[in-house]
Amino acid sequence: MPNRHRVVVITGPERYGCRWERGRTYMTDTQPGAPDIDEASLLHRLVVRFAGDSGDGMQLTGDRFTSVSASYGNDLSTFPDYPAEIRAPAGTVHGVSAFQVHISDHEITTPGDQPNVLVAMNPAALMADLGRLERGGTLIVNEDAFDERNLQKAGYATDPLGDGSLDTYRVIHVPMTSLTKEATASLGVKPRDAERSKNFFALGLVSWMYTRPIDPTLEWIETKFGTNELVAGANREAFLAGYNFGETTEAVGHRYEVRPAQLPGGEYTSVTGNTALAWGIVAAGQLAKLPVTLGSYPITPASDILHELSKHKQFGVRTVQAEDEIAAIGMALGAAFAGHLGVTATSGPGVALKSETTSLAVSVELPLLIVDIQRGGPSTGLPTKTEAADLNIAMYGRHSEAPLPIVAAYSPTHCFAAAIEAVRIAVKYRTPVILLSDGFLANGSEPWRLPDVDTLPDISVPFATAYNGTDSDGEDVFYPFQRDPETLARPWAIPGTRDLMHRIGGLEKADVTGNISYDSENHERMVKLRAAKVARIADDLPPIELVGDLDADVCVLGWGSTWAAIDAGVQRRRREGHKVAWVHLTHLSPLPNDLGDILRRFERVVVPELNMGQLCRIVRAEYLVDATAVTKMQGLPFTTAEIEAAIDTALDAVASNGGTPTTTTDNHGQGRP
Repeated sequence: MPNRHRVVVITGPERYGCRWERGRTYMTDTQPGAPDIDEASLLHRLVVRFAGDSGDGMQLTGDRFTSVSASYGNDLSTFPDYPAEIRAPAGTVHGVSAFQVHISDHEITTPGDQPNVLVAMNPAALMADLGRLERGGTLIVNEDAFDERNLQKAGYATDPLGDGSLDTYRVIHVPMTSLTKEATASLGVKPRDAERSKNFFALGLVSWMYTRPIDPTLEWIETKFGTNELVAGANREAFLAGYNFGETTEAVGHRYEVRPAQLPGGEYTSVTGNTALAWGIVAAGQLAKLPVTLGSYPITPASDILHELSKHKQFGVRTVQAEDEIAAIGMALGAAFAGHLGVTATSGPGVALKSETTSLAVSVELPLLIVDIQRGGPSTGLPTKTEAADLNIAMYGRHSEAPLPIVAAYSPTHCFAAAIEAVRIAVKYRTPVILLSDGFLANGSEPWRLPDVDTLPDISVPFATAYNGTDSDGEDVFYPFQRDPETLARPWAIPGTRDLMHRIGGLEKADVTGNISYDSENHERMVKLRAAKVARIADDLPPIELVGDLDADVCVLGWGSTWAAIDAGVQRRRREGHKVAWVHLTHLSPLPNDLGDILRRFERVVVPELNMGQLCRIVRAEYLVDATAVTKMQGLPFTTAEIEAAIDTALDAVASNGGTPTTTTDNHGQGRP
């Protein structure tokens, strides 16, 4: 595995506090140098949202708070929220960048519905994100930024810091910009350069307020900026100034602590979905005993996969940044023909461009992994916002009859296992596979317990090395489309292997021989064989895991990143005494064999989706069940409250008359025929 900061979690009595040593954290009885925290100041969970201009370093600030909290032993979930514009005008609402992190002393799955703390670096950040803050929550504002010009750009008619509109919140006024300049003046830093360090002032203040250790951040600053002492010094002094401001200013009040979570013992790292997916591809190459070749064209939010895989040449990974999406998948398919694990990563627009070559991969029946990190669409759409509306194009977005398997990751850490599973199917059944993730999973992070390598599956398959039949004259021959009786997969023969010359290309092949064929009956036979091969994958899937109450009237059916909000929503409703069941799908094509029988048990099936009901329509058509879509198309993930509301609506319908709903509703309850 790549060399990262990691956490060794020790179960038993030595759980609380932490001691740093060589980039690792060991849980011990006390945290040296930390003040005593009384029980009244202990929090079970905390949601902090950092918001500012896209040049204010909010993603970096949130990432550092996350990393320190992971090292401290908290469970966590994050939601980086990027502006769609590459560089919107400074100080405008459209240019606001935010990072939300949820930390806890128990297991969690979501980044939180509402922040408890909002750090607003300017009026635009306040305008954009105040509506998310819980009533009575803590609002930390950089009061230096609230001048007339910035207020106007954000759309304020009056100054919210003085007009009483924030009276329902606990507001902490902090002159971050001027204090940062003052703290760095002795270093000889120019005022304009000093201002760039104010995000570290904010990080220092929040670190003091919520008892985060400071040494890891100071060490990180030296490592990250060590080649430029002036920048490193400015960030260090700004961070310490913010920390000391919290300790010496009465307006901030006393500090709180979220103690480490009781997570299963093991070695952990904080990982984003894209990083976990890239590591899964690396691991899959090793498990399949194949070199990996990635052909990729940069596109948000998939580019990080290219960046991460390019670091791992020592594992036999080759990465090529292609000139366009079509070239990228062509390279990956060519690599598959040559005996590599061919991979291409993209988002929705790229999937559309790759469709012809994807169809070619279906026809020639070679293993290929197509990674789709979904984003808001159509077209350029909302390139930095999350969505899960590519199921239809993944399912049907090729010409003619060209079915292929679809695997969907459901959490940042699950991206690792999902990548291995997608590769397993691809190499075993000689088929392209689409792996679906989305922007929420790709950029979000959570603690991941590193797996025992010995427990990972062997997914290697043999290459064809010898003749596999005889012709009409009794001569030994190689038949490139003679299928395995169990999987219906054809042989995988590396070009250049002695005596195994065979044709490759998009023209229809004759069954078994692989000769070009225009025979009508052969074409139908090949179409049905390719479909049967994909359908047979369902026999290779484990039984569906049904979570919750087996005797419930309502079942929630989910896929992809809705997992986090559904998990929290179902748990909350069951704790309130309601009976609810939940099924979450990883395999979307083919669907599991037992899905229909399971769904027919329930009076109501609710399907939350970040689209207009794509899976819902599939299960209604496939199983004739009365499934109801709960849709959201705002570029944002579901909140737990929205899932709870959908469950309550279904429960009320069952309780009142058990009638069949006549409309499909979105998360706001607006009917849709």
